Order: sequence, then structure tokens, then C-alpha cells
Amino acid sequence: MFAYAGPNLPHDLLEATRRNAGPLTWNVDRAMPAADRWLESKFAPWTRSVLQDWADGALDHLEAVVFSRADDSAQRLYYYLCELRRSGAIKGPEPLVLDIAKSQRPSSIARDEVALRKLAERLGVGEAALSAAIVAGNAARAKPGIPSAEGKVCLIAGSPLPDERMHRMIEREGWTATGRTLADEWQDAGLLVEEIGNPFAAVARQLHALRLDTRGFFDRSGALTERALAVGAKAAVLWLIEEDDTTVWHLPAMRAALAAQGLPVMVATRRDWSCRDGIDAEITAFLAGVAA
Repeated sequence: MFAYAGPNLPHDLLEATRRNAGPLTWNVDRAMPAADRWLESKFAPWTRSVLQDWADGALDHLEAVVFSRADDSAQRLYYYLCELRRSGAIKGPEPLVLDIAKSQRPSSIARDEVALRKLAERLGVGEAALSAAIVAGNAARAKPGIPSAEGKVCLIAGSPLPDERMHRMIEREGWTATGRTLADEWQDAGLLVEEIGNPFAAVARQLHALRLDTRGFFDRSGALTERALAVGAKAAVLWLIEEDDTTVWHLPAMRAALAAQGLPVMVATRRDWSCRDGIDAEITAFLAGVAA
């Protein structure tokens, strides 16, 4: 069995192996001495939990873990794990990386296909198995999604959330919360994949078009506006954690885009990923002001 970490991964290829254990999990509400010893403070909090589990032997049941190079934290953790295993400091599963490119050029898509074929060879997936998995994946993608939110909707955007703890803070104030967690990002299988022709090229095109990563080239403020309109948001919380060094560069444009839609916006930057820094009281005050 193997697991994966990061967004923008080829879920059809992973499912084609029939050995996919799903995404790694995390628990940052604990001591993590191994992570404190080996990782700098600016690593995303989830990486610290994963490294601690690796060092503790909690992942020894896995043969490998596939990391996404589309996420800075995932790719950096991959390199650290490779070196720690090489030096004998830790054991555990083999770290693998899907080294895809995101530049808006045909050569990037061709490069992605090469990377997919390399990963498929390592995981034992051929074209026939991938084609069958694409058909099954498309059938799952075609099923009805989550119903539209009802009532007063508050959109949470910025850094992916650790879980739904911030949703619960908002819901206690009588609002409906909508916002993607890190697990939502990692498990997003994306749009339909073409079922005719070269399956590796089809998956490469789909991955290249995904807008889930921190390294892609797309209009993030425009995408945020689309989300706000789709869910019928009446307010928004732009929440970025202390370790976020990518999304924060787009914060002014994202805030302006939401304000242009007439949405009250609460901006919370350099925050604690575990939400133990008083964010609940700030949300209460913000939503009370919106209601007034």
C-alpha cells in the first residue's frame, strides 16, 4: 500500500494501482520532537506532523508515499525525508515525488506526461489500467456534488484549513460556513478526464489545468470571486497562517475582489493553524458587526 501528500495529484493513476491508502493525515495538537529537531519553523504545520509520524514508525505499514511538487511544503518535505532516510536517521516508506510543471506552455504538459509515466512505472500501472480508472473516475465526478449552502453564508479562504474547527466557530454565530480544508484540497480529483486517446496525455492535460496548487499561474482573485458567487457568500474571512509564504502575495488582490462584490471581509494574517490564537472571538465580533 502507498499514501499521498499534496494537491494536484493524478487520482485516476493512484486508483489504478488498487493499492491507494489515501492521503496522509496529521495531528498538530501534540508534541513533535522529531519535527522540532529537523524542520525549520516556516514549514507548513502539517509537514511537522507527517515527519513525526514517519520518525515514530506510524507509517511503516506503507511501501511508499507520493508527494506533489505542485505544493512547496510537500516538495520540501520530500527532499528532507529522502536525506533523512539516506543518512539512516529514519526508516519508513519510500518517498516519491510527481515532478510536474505548471508553466502555460505546451512543453509543460509534455513534461507532465513524462513525469506521470515515470510514476506509473514505479507503481506498476499501464495504459489499459489507467484508461479503466479514468472511466471509473469520471463516473464518480459526474455524481451530484454537495448541495448549495443555505442561510447566511460566510466564505473562508486563504490558507487551507486543518479541519472544520473554524466552520464550527462561524456556525455558532448562526451563519453557514463554507471553506476548503487541506484534506479537501488533497482529495480533489478535478474535472473530467478525456477518455479517448493516450490516457497519460489526457491526465497530464487535466493536471495542468487544475487550480489547486501554490505554484500554478492563474487569476487567484478571479477564482475566489467565482467561489464567492457560487456559494452565495454574504461575508468572507481571508485567513492566512504564519507559515504561508505564497498565497499572502495575492492577499491585496483577493481582498479587493471580494470588496468589489460588496462583501464584508475580515482579514486575519500570520495566524496559528490550530486556531488557538483567539480567532474565535475575532470571528464572533466580525459577524456580529455584519449582522448589525
